[in-house]
Amino acid sequence: MAQKPCIPKGTRDFSPEEMAKRNYIFNTIKDVFLLYGFRQIETPAMENLSTLMGKYGEEGDKLLFKILNSGDYLKDIPDCELAEHDSVHLTSHICEKGLRYDLTVPFARFVVQHRNEIQFPFKRYQIQPVWRADRPQKGRYREFYQCDADIVGSDSLINEIELLTMIDEVFNRFGINVTIKVNNRKILSGIAETIGAADKIVDITVAIDKIDKIGIDNVNEELRSKGISDDAIATLQPLLQLNGSNSDKLATLKAMLATSEIGMKGLEEMTFIFDNLSRLDMKASVEVDVSLARGLNYYTGTIIEVKARDVEIGSISGGGRYDNLTGVFGLQGVSGVGISFGADRIYDVLNALNLYPAETSNGTKVIFINFGTTECNECMKHVMALRKAGIAAEIYPEAVKMKKQMSYADALHIPYVALVGETEVANHCISLKDMATGEQSTLSIEQLIDKLKNN
Repeated sequence: MAQKPCIPKGTRDFSPEEMAKRNYIFNTIKDVFLLYGFRQIETPAMENLSTLMGKYGEEGDKLLFKILNSGDYLKDIPDCELAEHDSVHLTSHICEKGLRYDLTVPFARFVVQHRNEIQFPFKRYQIQPVWRADRPQKGRYREFYQCDADIVGSDSLINEIELLTMIDEVFNRFGINVTIKVNNRKILSGIAETIGAADKIVDITVAIDKIDKIGIDNVNEELRSKGISDDAIATLQPLLQLNGSNSDKLATLKAMLATSEIGMKGLEEMTFIFDNLSRLDMKASVEVDVSLARGLNYYTGTIIEVKARDVEIGSISGGGRYDNLTGVFGLQGVSGVGISFGADRIYDVLNALNLYPAETSNGTKVIFINFGTTECNECMKHVMALRKAGIAAEIYPEAVKMKKQMSYADALHIPYVALVGETEVANHCISLKDMATGEQSTLSIEQLIDKLKNN
């Protein structure tokens, strides 16, 4: 007996019903992107590894899916190197491409490659899958969609405010209660400077970004393992446990970072953002969170992360400013800021909270029963008329027993069944059955179109 096929761990199939829900997510996010003036692009699923490597930090590089070169990729590798089993070294010779890890780095490459065709500031959105060689677990997949919006070519903090209000609008449309956490990489640099560990900024941010997952004690232990002194760790503790209102937190930070120029610059940016947000009608809770680090190396200013308040799951959106990202591709002085919506996690949250609108899974509105050749020919005319009116309609392809055709309609939750037999053909009418109530009525095609449009 043949082995039952399966899919790789960390990936998923989606049924038509599930795809209807996913398209609701994509369309909702897309509508908000368009509302804010973003324009769509797409980039290839695979990029050159030279584009991807070194952009996500050491941990991120390990999670890149690499693609073997085509042909006999081992033919030029000396036997002695193969015998060493040095996978890192071998990979550089046998893999030139990889699947994209996110949409931001490919976007930066796009900006540099097409800079003469772009009008700055450039506002783009992108909805495509990404791949990470991560350990699959609840809410974490190896293949998943990101829905990104970025603005490049502008230093203005108005862009951050726009993105934060856009996040608020998206989740308000979904009906998901969220907390938007905000930090600034300059504040983190100021903290590192203040505790005398400026050269350890990456180690510090990677460690404290895990505080929600592993707890403060384990974060402290990781900091020690990276060579951070006990005095520095002790100085860091009050900052990792800030409480009170956003104003209270900013005031505490102002006192603690007074001697750090870069820290005060980050604080100035954060204060500007929160002052402006306070004048807008934000539905979501927006909080200062200095433990928010997001271990990606390219953030240089504002850092954003969004958590669902009613479901235990990782972040469902995030982003930040990355002033230096295009510089690694040869285009200096182009500042960027962006956010990414995790469509797969949003899907799980909407499922958990049952927040999909009733019409999300709407497909075929009416199906015509097939009684035979003559009746079928008449039904096809009606089906085409309905489709021209924008109403989803179909006809059962075979003239089988009516019970089977009705069972098909019931299984697919098609709300109406149309019956066109000899009598209906002769009288140029349609018998319509409401599958929910069982009521049946006789209508002309014009009356049927009006009824279905009104319903």
